[in-house]
Amino acid sequence: MTAFQYSLNSSTIKTTPILDKIRVAAEAGYAGIELWHDDIDAHIEAGGTVDDVRKCVDDHGIKVPTTIHMKDWFQPAGEEHVKAMDIAKRKLEQAAAVGAPHTVSGPPHGKADRALGKRHYHELLMLGAQFGVRPAFEYLGFIEDLKTIDDAIEIAEGSAHPNACIVLDPFHCYVGGGGVESIAKLTAEQVAVSHFNDAPAEPDPSTQRDPDRVMPGDGAIDLKRYCELLKQIDYSGFLSLELFRPDLWEQDPLDVAKLGLEKMRAVAETDS
Repeated sequence: MTAFQYSLNSSTIKTTPILDKIRVAAEAGYAGIELWHDDIDAHIEAGGTVDDVRKCVDDHGIKVPTTIHMKDWFQPAGEEHVKAMDIAKRKLEQAAAVGAPHTVSGPPHGKADRALGKRHYHELLMLGAQFGVRPAFEYLGFIEDLKTIDDAIEIAEGSAHPNACIVLDPFHCYVGGGGVESIAKLTAEQVAVSHFNDAPAEPDPSTQRDPDRVMPGDGAIDLKRYCELLKQIDYSGFLSLELFRPDLWEQDPLDVAKLGLEKMRAVAETDS
């Protein structure tokens, strides 16, 4: 029996319409699907509703571990911050409407004002609590700052809010140079979701970006160690397949989803 649940991040089949993404995830055997706000908005702009999305999720018997993503909340001050928080509020309302307990909340791509960001993250968490949704801070390995698990822990702890949590991702650990060992510093409750993927040995990790990601087990990351650390902290939540490959978007989405689940299980359910 596996220690984890499996989710499909809908970026993996990005070009598929949102209701079809949900159907594909369920048919392929996933227990969850991460939904992007851009896809929800596109569905609404085409004449659909958020209720359609929620009904589709419920009808297929799967969960939505997170919605993705909130940006620009971390750093701007003044009027820019007010606008960013208004957008965040709308996305938190969407997350609650589709049944997501978390939203992924990204960092600035340049140099981070960490003191300001910690205060703003506290504010974001307070706002999320109004909707029963926990914004989860995400580090990104290919940006200038806030690129490791330790950076994310600093922001989470500095927010001084009990709902603070982070998004884990082996790709960002690899390209950001921070490694995976700091997973041991976390509790399971501090992990909103773990994205799951792999990365090739070449080019140099520091030069890799989202399209370089590969299926779990097809790259150079020690995913067995990654999963071992998750088990050590008693994490039993979602591993969510997150890829951004145009070649996969051109293939049958059900075939891609099924292969991804098979690859995830081959890594996560096999002892080292």
